Amino acid sequence: MTRFLFAISLLLCASGASAQQQPGHDACARDVTRFCRAVMNNGDQAVLACLKQNRPRLSKGCEKVLTDNGQ
Repeated sequence: MTRFLFAISLLLCASGASAQQQPGHDACARDVTRFCRAVMNNGDQAVLACLKQNRPRLSKGCEKVLTDNGQ
């Protein structure tokens, strides 16, 4: 699961700098486990689609990460 959440942070973060990856991971990790647990094994794109589908229910931090990265 940690590897998966790290992959999500890579997908969401526009920059490759590891210092900028951690905030995206922290901001969305809880939302991913809360709303997207059923699709976690289906790959990064499935989780991203799930987050977008649940956008009104996401935490402000995760919403900001998505918005900041063009999602």
